Amino acid sequence: MLTEEEIAKTRASLSELQIEHRDLNLIIEHLSGSPLPAQDQLLIQRLKKRKLLLKDRIFHLEQKITPDMQA
Repeated sequence: MLTEEEIAKTRASLSELQIEHRDLNLIIEHLSGSPLPAQDQLLIQRLKKRKLLLKDRIFHLEQKITPDMQA
């Protein structure tokens, strides 16, 4: 069981990750909207990979602060 302080820190981290995820999504959409050289395509692939990693971390943090409903 997490303490209130740990929950607050986890929620703060979660918020930061969600903002970064949203920002990456906007950047990817902007870059994908026009034809790009191969070098920029590689950048988009890296940004998408980072976005997926963030999504996974967000999921795990959400699970960490969500009370277990199996009772």
